[in-house]
Amino acid sequence: MDQESIVYGCIKDIPAMANYSERLRVNREAMLSLPTADQWPFLCQEMFSIPEVDVLNNNYQTEVLHFGASYKAVEYEWDQWIAQFEQLLSRMYWVSATVHLETELSGTHTFTWEAGGSCHVPGSGEFNVKCEWSHEGALSI
Repeated sequence: MDQESIVYGCIKDIPAMANYSERLRVNREAMLSLPTADQWPFLCQEMFSIPEVDVLNNNYQTEVLHFGASYKAVEYEWDQWIAQFEQLLSRMYWVSATVHLETELSGTHTFTWEAGGSCHVPGSGEFNVKCEWSHEGALSI
């Protein structure tokens, strides 16, 4: 059986901070600009929960845009995956983003991005990333 990797997480925004519909529209357009799954990109439209712009905000305070996908050993090309994810983040409004990478051989890795200031604005400067590694289960010797 091939080595499977699972990638999932969420991007969080607080739309109450500013024009909700504009923030939602910009984030939706950024996700819709991704290629489709049949083009085999690392990130694709189908892996994201893309919100409708004309739907009222049913969230309490935070807009949560979740995503997930299964890959064949994506950890060997993880730098490329991260580069595409950060390119997407650079075009969106958000306050934080979390990505979980579950691998069969090297455990679970959690990556967290935090916007500088109150939120990230599309096209603005850099953001901070932190990686944590954990491994579940016993090591076989």
